[in-house]
This record gives sequence, structure tokens and C-alpha cells, in this order.
Amino acid sequence: MNILLVDDHPMTVEGFMNVLLKGKFLKVKPLFTKKYSCEGAYIAIDTAIQTGQLFDLAIIDQGLPGYPEQFLESGSDLALLIRERMPDCKIVMVTAHSEVLIIYDIVKKVSPDGLINKNDISPSNLQLIVTEVMQGNQYHSLTVKNCINEIWKKELMFDDFNRQILSYLSKGFKVKELEDVVHLCTSAIQKRVIRMKTAFEVADDSSLVKEAIKQGFI
Repeated sequence: MNILLVDDHPMTVEGFMNVLLKGKFLKVKPLFTKKYSCEGAYIAIDTAIQTGQLFDLAIIDQGLPGYPEQFLESGSDLALLIRERMPDCKIVMVTAHSEVLIIYDIVKKVSPDGLINKNDISPSNLQLIVTEVMQGNQYHSLTVKNCINEIWKKELMFDDFNRQILSYLSKGFKVKELEDVVHLCTSAIQKRVIRMKTAFEVADDSSLVKEAIKQGFI
């Protein structure tokens, strides 16, 4: 198993490597390539392609020194390059940022197999993250999940129909009574309500209305 580790802090790279070497959660002892910039990683990717030793997993820091000559400005650009040249390589991105828009931009632009805020990393969950993504699952750490959820709620609430539905629910209407006033079929309204309940993490219509009011959406 070939693993590419890229972070501009050598101690972080060593820490990741040491954690991944511990235990028996990886069936095959991994071979590590350690780099500290977009330029170093670009060269490593080229070498891996030329030798046929493609990477199975890449763990990449978002805040890397760029490589303007190859139009690489960040870890996101590097991840996209790997996805293009090594489509079977699993990509885990790590970021120190917790700003909603930055996290959301990484998810939309790259859609990595794993995305972790540095404050959420521990030796045990790094092994879990790698296990999950190598099994074909997607992993988002808690901070990342919260950021995505915040944006998802805002996107849902930019939709005129969703705002109308919530407004009528807040006035005491039932879902089955909304078809004539919202001008959507009942099944479409129900699907929208389910998505909003998921975003607001509530189980019923009244709790949805209360949470939407509490968060200032109606």
C-alpha cells in the first residue's frame, strides 16, 4: 500500500506516519512518501506515475506552499491533480480552518473521500478515518459536519418554496393542506420537509418550525 503524506510541518507528517504504522488495522505494511509542499508532492506524483507505483491513499494538508509553475496554489489543487492522474487513489484532506465557507468550498471543489479539521484528529480516529475511506466510505470529522450542515441549512432556506412551507407550517397549516397554497404536490412538499428536518436535526413538524424560528430563518 503506497501512501502519500503532504503537510508543510514535518512533525505532523511524522506523526501521521507513526500512527498509521501502529496496530494491525492495515493488512499490508504501507510504504510512505513524505512531502512538505505542492512542488514536492507534484514531483512525487510524476515519479509515481513514471515508475508505475501509484498511490493508494493521499493525506493532504489544505494550507500548503504553492507551486505556481504548475498552477497549484493549495492542497485542494493538489488533490484535484491526484484525482485526475490517479483516479483510484483515496484522498483525505486535513485543514486547520473551521470557517464554514472554506470547509464548504473544499467539499464542493474537491469532494475528498475524507475531510478532517486538525482539532478533531487523534491517533485512534486517524486510523478509523483511513479504514473508512479505504473501504469506500466517506468520512467527515465533527467540525466539518457542523460546517456543512450550516451551509446546507442556508441553501435550503434560500429556496422560496421551502420558506413558504415553513411559513405556513408556523401558522398552523398541516403538510397535506399546503398543496393548494404552495402550488406543489403533497409528495414534493413532504420531501422538502424531510430534507429540512434532516438539516435541522429534528423529528417532527413543530420542532422544525421552532428550530427555524430559533435560528432566524422565519
